[in-house]
Amino acid sequence: MFNTSYIEISRKAYRNNIRYLKKIIGKDARFSSVVKGNAYGHGVENIVPLAEEAGVRHFSVFSAREANDVLNVIGKGSQIMIMGLLDDEEIEWAISNDIEFFVFDMDRLGRAIETARMLRKKARIHVEVETGFNRTGFEYDRMPDLVSYLKEQQEHFILEGLCTHYAGAESLSNYLRIKNQITLFRKFNRYFSRHNLHPLFRHTACSAAALTYPSTIMEMVRFGIAQYGFWPSPETHMFRFQKDTKDSNPLRRMISWKSKVMVLKDVEAGNFVGYGSSYLANKKMKIAIIPVGYANGFSRALSNTGRVLIRGRRVPVIGTVTMNTMTVNVTDIPGVQRGDEVVIIGKQNRLSISISSFCEMSEQLNYQLLTRLPADIPRFIVE
Repeated sequence: MFNTSYIEISRKAYRNNIRYLKKIIGKDARFSSVVKGNAYGHGVENIVPLAEEAGVRHFSVFSAREANDVLNVIGKGSQIMIMGLLDDEEIEWAISNDIEFFVFDMDRLGRAIETARMLRKKARIHVEVETGFNRTGFEYDRMPDLVSYLKEQQEHFILEGLCTHYAGAESLSNYLRIKNQITLFRKFNRYFSRHNLHPLFRHTACSAAALTYPSTIMEMVRFGIAQYGFWPSPETHMFRFQKDTKDSNPLRRMISWKSKVMVLKDVEAGNFVGYGSSYLANKKMKIAIIPVGYANGFSRALSNTGRVLIRGRRVPVIGTVTMNTMTVNVTDIPGVQRGDEVVIIGKQNRLSISISSFCEMSEQLNYQLLTRLPADIPRFIVE
């Protein structure tokens, strides 16, 4: 009610994915569920409780706003880590709420220490180091100053982690670059150890790195896209396929996106359908209007190329996708009625439309499509 489409999230699929990924990293490594981007479009309010049911107690986000979203639904004993944006005034909030956060320059580290001293409470920090991604992180030549400062201020922080991020572990073309990053991270780690600074968790691996470079797993892994049932890349899938020969795809997609037929209409041959002249009816047609358009996450690039499922049949999108609607050709499907289920992503009878095929048609990465699904589309947990 009051919505033009809805999303279903599979509990069974999520549990399957967590079991599979935990098996890869081993029982001693901590599983951090990355729930930035509204849990990759699945909904923080859905994924956090599902993850906790599956035994996951650590959650990674990008910003303080996202951390606050998780804080509102998190259970007792679970922990939040901010990997990116944390304004100066938000540091006090983070420390007060026992939220962990990355420090990647002396300015943020200094403000964290000052705030911890003022609050008389230790900041829970993860020191991010620069190994070749060239985004955020301490350079190796800053180690003397950094380590000296950390040793002076040890009473004001807990060294939760030492971490970095890899530059494209999902692609074999980056193999040498990733290996060089692994080597440099080990150099950082040795420097910390020599100076008696021992992080509780070393963590460098995202989904792609954990799945293809076992040496990156260490004490914690930050799993993003894989926990939702998606391979970071076809290359990652093929690498695991060689190892997991019992099942060609052990990850299970969790998400289905559905709507319904809003209205049916007959169009005479020779008439254009929708805006402009991108589609001309070459015969008498029956069309269905679906109340989902680019404002709802269905890309305009899918005009005249997209597909949806109705009554177990794959039907084409015709004409230009508008802000709030798309038009599909149902001429050859008998009995279509207003209110019939429309599957945009997911299964219907024996057919399915996957995220990957959907993305290929619209020239988007699966990350893009998922995180761009509007937050106001209702999401429901199904078994």
